[in-house]
Amino acid sequence: MPENVTPRKKITLPYLFEKVKKGEPITWLTCYDYPTAYLQEQAGIEMILVGDSLGMTMLGYDSTLPVTMDDMIRHTQAVRRGAPTAFLVGDMPYMSYQPGVETAVRNAGRFMAEAGCDAIKLEGGAAMADRVKAIVDAGIPAIGHLGLTPQSVAALGGFRLQGKSAALAKKIADDAKALEKAGACAILLELVPDRLCQLITERAENCIIMSLGSGPHAHGQLLIYHDMFGLYPKFKPKMAKVYGNAGEVILNGLKNYHDEVIGRQFPAPENYFGMPDEEYEELKKMLT
Repeated sequence: MPENVTPRKKITLPYLFEKVKKGEPITWLTCYDYPTAYLQEQAGIEMILVGDSLGMTMLGYDSTLPVTMDDMIRHTQAVRRGAPTAFLVGDMPYMSYQPGVETAVRNAGRFMAEAGCDAIKLEGGAAMADRVKAIVDAGIPAIGHLGLTPQSVAALGGFRLQGKSAALAKKIADDAKALEKAGACAILLELVPDRLCQLITERAENCIIMSLGSGPHAHGQLLIYHDMFGLYPKFKPKMAKVYGNAGEVILNGLKNYHDEVIGRQFPAPENYFGMPDEEYEELKKMLT
């Protein structure tokens, strides 16, 4: 940490609810590794999600479905080491909670015990309310996820806006209320219309509503880190703002390295170490 910077206090759930009460937006980003976590901590990001999106952004899969609990635990441990004071959320991967309540509680507990999480996140509405309640009853803060839920993307018909019609929007609003009643401390709304997000936020009584591509009216915003910096090559979602094209900078650096090695420009004398002449001569004698 740079000098003259006072270490940040641990971000807690009461702190986040206090921000909501004051009308101050909450910042949330995905993160999957130690150096990125370190930078997010220094930037003051309050919440970090180790998303199962790491299956696509870090592991190169075409979906989030192949990601395992072991994958999630390893990456989450790394993020916690880089961001010790952020409110860290572990994303429950595919089939780590869907089979039943016992499976859900056990895997949520792994996140807390092995990775030092502050909460877990799972996808699904009323159908997952019993999992949320059981996890919360076990003393683990749980965050819901509605709208575009990537683990169900096949059933949803692809990566597209959810809740466009009044009937579908009501289903999402009802699901949000069911999750809140089950004890969810927060709900992520991904890719739903802005006015639906606003209605759900206004109706929330003891639940933090976060937006991912769902407009400005939630209690805070989430972005996928790799989308922000041009680091994911397969597609560029509309909901992401590019804050810097790091992907282009890195690619240009890699090309320059390649060309300099081929052209014998790298390494230059400042990039390696010499040996005193007398020691070198002595070495040659020793080797003859």
